[in-house]
Amino acid sequence: MSVTLTQLLAMTGGVVLAGVIAHGAWQARKAGPKRATPPMEEPHFDTPPAAVEAAAEDAPLEVTLPAVARPLRRPSARIDALIDAIAAITVEGPVSGEMALQHQPGSRRAGTKPLQIEGLNTETGDWELPAPGQRYSEFQAGLKMANRSGALNEIEYSEFVQKIQAFADGVGGFVQFPDMLDVVARARELDQFAASHDAQLALLLRAKATAWTPGFVQQAAARHGFVAGALPGRLVMPSGEEGAPPVLTLQFDAQAALAEDPEALSLRELTLSLDVPQTPSEAEPFASWQESARALARDLEAEVCDDRGQVLGLHAFAAIDVELKKLYEALAERDLAAGSPAARRLFS
Repeated sequence: MSVTLTQLLAMTGGVVLAGVIAHGAWQARKAGPKRATPPMEEPHFDTPPAAVEAAAEDAPLEVTLPAVARPLRRPSARIDALIDAIAAITVEGPVSGEMALQHQPGSRRAGTKPLQIEGLNTETGDWELPAPGQRYSEFQAGLKMANRSGALNEIEYSEFVQKIQAFADGVGGFVQFPDMLDVVARARELDQFAASHDAQLALLLRAKATAWTPGFVQQAAARHGFVAGALPGRLVMPSGEEGAPPVLTLQFDAQAALAEDPEALSLRELTLSLDVPQTPSEAEPFASWQESARALARDLEAEVCDDRGQVLGLHAFAAIDVELKKLYEALAERDLAAGSPAARRLFS
């Protein structure tokens, strides 16, 4: 974690920086375009026809066969060499989706790291999760090298190797794994980078006088764009992007939300959070976090405080904003721009 950023956020308060995760070399497969064979020049009849025929006999015979149409090979949307260790699985002939599914590992994790197996669809040229009724000409397996649980270690990588080898054997394939020491070293470097470029901002809304019921909180939050989340006591501000993580979360005691009569209970404290790497900077999530804090504090008659209960002033938000801009730039330079698929997977 960056000392400069940590010290500044500690002074301004309300900010929790959680680190975890970092670099993987790009392993993109590149193939140059096929070029047309230059047209043969017609013979010039300055040379006697007999000489031309003799030269033609000595020249090697070149036969141009018509190109076979093949589907365009597209990059994967799920496995990324920047953050995944990738194993390539070759097969002698197309494998059905049913067979691939039959031999999938029971768990899609190796320790704390998620893994995925994709097949290259023979018809579409897309990398996709195996599905019934499809056929695949090759497979690849990706293991995330780091997440907020830490860097990939040797034990987790060995578990990955065992699971993918079993899959390859099941579909009659041959698998090539990257070197374990190289993968673990890359995972540690990725983890170090992410640890100093991860930011989860959280502030407290503390009742000044009268406490609130869960229903009152939900009603007030709904006026500012929050809806019920998947977990008890969690409200979220949805992203405008379909399927994207929420922009903000507003949380209170889950036990209160699960109580037989929630309205008989009272709340005096809420947590408003912003997970910085999950939302693009262009969406201005920090401005939404700051504005939501002020609006909710006004409607709930609450104070805006840091995690130690110290009231936050305007200068604190200004200082955090300056540091966040630097953070966004650093993530983008690493091809891990906030809100990108790779960043969302890495910082999870």
